[in-house]
Amino acid sequence: MPSCRKGRKDTVVALIRVPAKVFMSVFFRLRVRGVENLPVKGPFVLLPKHQRWEDIPLLGLAVSCPLYYVAKQELFEHPLSRWFFTALGGIPINRRRPMESRHAIKGVQRLLEEGERVVIFPEGTYYKGRMGPGRLGLLRFLRYRVRPAFIPVGIRYGDEKGRKSVEISFGRAVPEDSSVSPESFLERVMGEIARLSGFIPPPFEVPGK
Repeated sequence: MPSCRKGRKDTVVALIRVPAKVFMSVFFRLRVRGVENLPVKGPFVLLPKHQRWEDIPLLGLAVSCPLYYVAKQELFEHPLSRWFFTALGGIPINRRRPMESRHAIKGVQRLLEEGERVVIFPEGTYYKGRMGPGRLGLLRFLRYRVRPAFIPVGIRYGDEKGRKSVEISFGRAVPEDSSVSPESFLERVMGEIARLSGFIPPPFEVPGK
């Protein structure tokens, strides 16, 4: 299996960025807050709210550096879509059978060890207009193996008709404390994502530990 490091093609990312910005500006007015909370050097993991597919390109436009994205395996089933999403930094994960994705998970670890920046949607799927429960498995693995900066990200969509406003807010990195249990760590992460997104945190639960 080729490494995730070789998968992303930064020339493709650069070529896609300009038309993506023009296309998305037709439908959205993007406002970005908290960029100063992103580390200038070193690896970090962005943990955004997930409401719709546009979260991904809008998030890519909100930061200046290329990113890797943990995404559902179904997006990579067709050869053409597999090449496209991989070139943009996509990393396929089987959400139903995560053990089948152990090579990809180790690949994420290696990327962070090399100083790369990775996006993980902790809800695992879309939860429009509300917060979904967080998923612990990958975050727990990376927290103990790599200890990157974990940065909660809020995404708020306006309710305008036609061209919508969207605000992406980068929070401060969640403080690392080895005495904090994985469950408490995830609860704090989800609480920050909810606050930044303008939602009420859900009752805490950890599906699919």
